[in-house]
Amino acid sequence: MSVRGHSLLTDQPIDSGGKDHGPTPTELFVGSLVSCMGFFAQRFLRRNHIEASGLELCATYETSAERPSRVTSINVEIVVPAATPDRLLEPLRRVIDACTVHNTLRHEPDVELTIERPMIERAAG
Repeated sequence: MSVRGHSLLTDQPIDSGGKDHGPTPTELFVGSLVSCMGFFAQRFLRRNHIEASGLELCATYETSAERPSRVTSINVEIVVPAATPDRLLEPLRRVIDACTVHNTLRHEPDVELTIERPMIERAAG
């Protein structure tokens, strides 16, 4: 897959029939949420003149054992830099909680699928 010229590789673990050459699409989905939260957190810290060194985000998730297959819960743990004052923790939480990907999960987008078949060139006869 390519996004704005950046290549992204997804795969499945070996025990699921893949070659484990990259994260699964589900891991990439959860990673998208966490990286969005991290971006919003870093921006908030910079705006408040706090060095972002030490900021860490880690996520775990669970999937449904029932159909339809889906992520049922995501737990994101955030470690803030030691220099972050207590008075900024709640505003930081609100900013992180309102990242674009998280807002998208709250207000699910319409997804439209289109399947096309490539044109087969006919040899001139």
